[in-house]
Amino acid sequence: MQKVFTDAASALEGLLFDDMTIMAGGFGLCGIPENLIMALHDSGTTGITAISNNAGVDDWGLGLLLQTRQIKKMISSYVGENKEFERQYLSGELELEFNPQGTLAERCRAGGAGIPAFYTKTGVGTLVAEGKEHKDFNGETYIMETGLVADVSLVKAWKGDTEGNLIYRKTARNFNPMMATAGKVTVAEVEELVEPGVLDPDHIHTPGIFVQRIIVGQHEKRIEQRTTRPRPATADA
Repeated sequence: MQKVFTDAASALEGLLFDDMTIMAGGFGLCGIPENLIMALHDSGTTGITAISNNAGVDDWGLGLLLQTRQIKKMISSYVGENKEFERQYLSGELELEFNPQGTLAERCRAGGAGIPAFYTKTGVGTLVAEGKEHKDFNGETYIMETGLVADVSLVKAWKGDTEGNLIYRKTARNFNPMMATAGKVTVAEVEELVEPGVLDPDHIHTPGIFVQRIIVGQHEKRIEQRTTRPRPATADA
């Protein structure tokens, strides 16, 4: 299979359709597949259900798709950095399926492993548990959560090879490995692409069997929040 594509638009060609479900890796702006998200934005695809830890910020990441109303539903965990997300949700324009962060990660992992559902104590006795099956194990109450699968998963890695094997770097690993396994089709963007055999097999996080298409992207690596303090005054000041 020829997995390498020249750019994000060609890598998504033939995969997108209205009312589809997308998984997008990343945490805030760390490790997001920004080139693929921009191509998804430019495609005009609408009615998207987006599974992602959050929706980026107002002017970057999935926030761009919120601006153009291409996302109808978010299945996510953290939504505190996006004012447009807040506005659309509070006004009833955007559906939200809110998840504890660990539960969201496990739902993606379960979907990729072919596990249809699992039980967890997280959320018992809260709004998260409403409408979900409850079951007792060893005297403790658990709720059932379902695994998640996407029509297309979009992930970002540090290095990859032409067979689709991927290595993530540090914190950018976040949601990408489990989402890479949970897409019917997975498209990856990498900072560096090498030939098979160059990557140490012991360092590979996502085996190429899970990745159908791959591109090399140009990445801005924006800082989501910058906190500074004045430089202390010196004796010469």
